Amino acid sequence: MGAGAAAVWGRAEQQDFRARVRGALLGGAIGDALGAGAGGRGLDDLRAAYGPEGLTEFQAADGRRGAVTAATQMTLFSVDGLIRAQVRRDTGAWHPPTDLHHAYLRWAATQRDWGPDERRRDNGWLAGEEWLYSRRGPARACLTGLGDTAMGTLQAPKNPTARDAGALVRSAPFGLLVGWEPELVCQLAVECAAQTHGHPTAYLSAGAYAVIVHGLARGETLDASVQRGLALLAARPGHQPVTDALKEALGAVRQGIPGPGRVAALGENGFAEEVLAVAVYCTLVGEDIRQGLRLAVNHDGPSEATGAVCGALLGALHGETALPPAWLCELEGRGTLLELADDFAMEMTQGPALHGPTLSAPGWLARYPRGAAELT
Repeated sequence: MGAGAAAVWGRAEQQDFRARVRGALLGGAIGDALGAGAGGRGLDDLRAAYGPEGLTEFQAADGRRGAVTAATQMTLFSVDGLIRAQVRRDTGAWHPPTDLHHAYLRWAATQRDWGPDERRRDNGWLAGEEWLYSRRGPARACLTGLGDTAMGTLQAPKNPTARDAGALVRSAPFGLLVGWEPELVCQLAVECAAQTHGHPTAYLSAGAYAVIVHGLARGETLDASVQRGLALLAARPGHQPVTDALKEALGAVRQGIPGPGRVAALGENGFAEEVLAVAVYCTLVGEDIRQGLRLAVNHDGPSEATGAVCGALLGALHGETALPPAWLCELEGRGTLLELADDFAMEMTQGPALHGPTLSAPGWLARYPRGAAELT
């Protein structure tokens, strides 16, 4: 965003944008936590345990109700990396994929360390949050892709056969970037997904998801946002499975009363494009956020992934105030999510004032250092 861009934001516009940023991050975490309660069980098991409607409320996972998985952990570090990238724009060494890679390496450290390492002076505040130092079912490709400091690229991606949703579920924040055209949002999400997931359908699903969130965060309809995503995918090699999945999701809306059967028809193999299609379908047909998320997690597929993606879409579409208060109260890490969401919204709308030539918030660079963390 240019130095004068913040001036064109009215107060109401800033408040709406912040509400959508909060909605996307909190909504994604709520869907993640709701899906985590499924514990890998299929629809029949969920109905046997909780009744004919299946899973309708948070259930205990990892020792508590409202616990989130690696999907939310990595989403937080996506936001952290994007803020760092914006902070570094005026340093002459700006390469956002590298900033995101450093952020994901900081997440990887939480999966192997006992707690924050205060010797890493450039870690910033997020890596100091002790509750994040818990392994919550990360995708194997995320662990192996970040198992060393070499960064995967589109030319040489990590895990070229990895087709799961591990990169998809962390990619909503790319769609919240201000001053970025949809094409650039898509490209950045794709490049960062390839750092762990090298199969085209995995990284192109992440790119399409980011474009859809980008439209919703700016007040567009979900259908219009999906159509833009489809248009941007069309020129990219390997796009067909993702394109077909999204078109099937749109078509399923016109096929009758929503239910698990429609979800199952969109795919339950856990492939990234299937997870995205299920989330889009449930967002379109849900009468409210509760119904959309309940539909998104009651099936035989990866409930936490479909819940996380659907929750972020619903949150970006409707904003923070539409999220169920009871679920918010029980949500693990709610304070961290809110703090990071507000920092992101502030960076997007007021960034130059925070870290430009005349600092209004000197502590910003302590929270989001310009240097890369020492990771070895």
